[in-house]
Amino acid sequence: MDISGGIQASLAGRYAMALFELARDQRQLETVGASLDALRRALAESDELRSLTTSPLVGREESLGAVAATADSMGLDPLTRNFLGVLARNRRLSQLGAVIRAFDMLSARHRGEVRAEVTSAHPLTDDQVEALKTKLKASTGSDVAVELSVDPAILGGLVVQVGSRMIDGSIRTKLNNLANAMKG
Repeated sequence: MDISGGIQASLAGRYAMALFELARDQRQLETVGASLDALRRALAESDELRSLTTSPLVGREESLGAVAATADSMGLDPLTRNFLGVLARNRRLSQLGAVIRAFDMLSARHRGEVRAEVTSAHPLTDDQVEALKTKLKASTGSDVAVELSVDPAILGGLVVQVGSRMIDGSIRTKLNNLANAMKG
């Protein structure tokens, strides 16, 4: 299944495709992937970086200088550093999170993997993650790379999304369904 057409339909997807093709052609997929993972973590942890990438009040020159300094301090590879400069020059830093997700999908497909986003109420143990990967591999017929997140609001169970398919086994959803059924 070729997902590149669907990815290219979005602005972030077109940027991700361009970065993916450059990284693939220069045999830098793993290096760029590691830099993008570091950027994803930094975006999640740093209010300042999130503000830099999303604020329309930050000017082009300010953005260029800030992303160059950020890339240097994080030790990002030259290709990712230059890519961030392109996003800043084109005033598309707000697309960075979506670009990273699309790049991950392209990389996973390139490796013959399917990506699954798994949300649990509590952190999963390594054994639980491996068991989940085994079940998902049996279901999809491909190796599965899991992206884990924790959301205590689901109370228990798991919410698993593989592509456009979502399996919601959370206690919150089950309780909501029960409440709706009891209403009549």
